[in-house]
Amino acid sequence: MALMTMIARVVDGLPLVGTMTEDEQSGKSVLEYQNQAKMLFRKLGPQSPNQCSIETGPYLFHYLIENEVCYLVMCDKIFSKRSAFTYLEDLAQEFHKNYGRKVNTVTRPYAFIEFDVYIQKTKKNLTDRRRNINSINNQLQDVQRIMVKQ
Repeated sequence: MALMTMIARVVDGLPLVGTMTEDEQSGKSVLEYQNQAKMLFRKLGPQSPNQCSIETGPYLFHYLIENEVCYLVMCDKIFSKRSAFTYLEDLAQEFHKNYGRKVNTVTRPYAFIEFDVYIQKTKKNLTDRRRNINSINNQLQDVQRIMVKQ
């Protein structure tokens, strides 16, 4: 599951969008990871790999750099890397389409916070897809058990 998503400008690490799950139990720890993400943004530069996964405690940061913007998601370690990067690629495409020309002109953090609506919608679709896949897998296992019993 995607617990936190952030988007930042690579040249100076300025956060452009940030969103996290609303969980009171993990709220304090997510803030700690949000600070780690901000430190990571400040360390990134043109020489940084375009895609990377970084372990941080029980989670993984996955990031994607496109058009001088870094898209980052923090997920549970069991969450598929492929799904995480597909999610980031989707965000990158939509963000660039809507804000690509404005990225270098903003001076205040979280200037594009309204993009959070798209992030939430995309995250919900990702979660729904995973549930559907899990449901299909369970149904296939049930069919397989039935076939084995006969």
